[in-house]
Amino acid sequence: MNVPTRTQQDLFQPLGLPQGFAYVEELLSAAEEARLISELQPLPFREFEFRGFLGRRRVVSFGWRYDFSGGGLHEAGDIPRFLLPLRGMVAGFASLAAADLQHVLITEYPAGATIGWHKDRPAFGDVMGVSLASACTFRFRRREGSGWQRASLVLQPRSAYLLRGPARSEWEHSIPAVDALRYSITFRTLANPCARTFSRAR
Repeated sequence: MNVPTRTQQDLFQPLGLPQGFAYVEELLSAAEEARLISELQPLPFREFEFRGFLGRRRVVSFGWRYDFSGGGLHEAGDIPRFLLPLRGMVAGFASLAAADLQHVLITEYPAGATIGWHKDRPAFGDVMGVSLASACTFRFRRREGSGWQRASLVLQPRSAYLLRGPARSEWEHSIPAVDALRYSITFRTLANPCARTFSRAR
């Protein structure tokens, strides 16, 4: 997997979408996508659980994991070697060092699965996602008076996005029911890198 050099012209912020959101298509080739999917499928996925409720999607975390029952951030297993080249590509896209991308969440969405409106947890900083296998609609909303300001974009397979600044902190996002099996690989920085030392010291 080659790590491309990307200029600002390779990225774009589609009109009407939040400030701090960036998007690039064809970050990966079709062959690279197929290899990644074959490596993802044997991973130890578990049903997503939020405060005792199970979601239709399945997840596995590396580097760190977030305990949604109130336990906060905990260390998880090392990021698999096969994901390190992708981490380098995504870091280049986001103008970050690969080592800054300390958390990886892999999500398997079967047909019909959704993810509701949310902001990523404040324990994390920048959020970067890679879409595999099928497209999905990525929706944004932000409170505006008594209503909502809304925007949306179709995330194509092999594309990547970045949430930073207002797109990360002011807007919620969600994904309606997907039409076909989809995988997402989400990389996150830590909002407070010192948390790593704190967690290990406990």
